[in-house]
Amino acid sequence: MRIRSNKGFTLIELLIVVAIIGIIAAIAVPGLLRARMSGNEASAIGSLRAISSSQQAYSSSCANGFYATILSDLALVPAGGGAPFISPDLGAGTAVGVVKSGYTVLMAAGTPLAAATLDACNAVVAADLNGSYYANAIPVTVGSTGTRRFWTNTLGTIYASSTADITDALGNAAPVTGSAAVLQ
Repeated sequence: MRIRSNKGFTLIELLIVVAIIGIIAAIAVPGLLRARMSGNEASAIGSLRAISSSQQAYSSSCANGFYATILSDLALVPAGGGAPFISPDLGAGTAVGVVKSGYTVLMAAGTPLAAATLDACNAVVAADLNGSYYANAIPVTVGSTGTRRFWTNTLGTIYASSTADITDALGNAAPVTGSAAVLQ
C-alpha cells in the first residue's frame, strides 16, 4: 500500500492565486493602455515637429523660399548630395499620408502665396512647390490609439484639439480660439 504525499497545492489555493493575478491585471491594463496612447500622441507631436523643421530647412536651402507639398518630396536627396530633409518613415508618405504610431500624419499645400519659378535642388519641379503648407496628425482609432488631434502650418506652431479635426483647408489660419491648445 502506498502512502499519499501531501506535497503540492490544492485546487483552492491555485484558484486563489489565479484570482489575485486577474485582479492585478485588471488594475494594470488600463494604465498600460493610457501609457501607450500618451506615447502615440508624443510620437505624433514629434512627427509634426520633424515636418516643420524639415520644411524650414528645405525652403531655405533647396526650394528658393518655397515649401514641398507632399512628404515624399522631402525624402528626395538634393542634387548636390547630402541627406534627405526628412526621415524615411515620414518620407514614405503618399497623398493619403503615412501611418506612424497609431496616427495618420498628412501634409498638404496651403494657400499659394506666390508661384515658384525655379525648380528645387532635389528634382522637385516649380509647379510642385508652394508658398505655404499644413500638416496634421489624426488618431487611426480615436480613444484607442489616441484622443487628441494635432495640426501645424508654415508658422511652425503645433496645435492640439480633442473635440474635432483641426485641419484648415487654407493652411494659414490657426484653429479657432478655444477649440485648440497651443503646444509649442
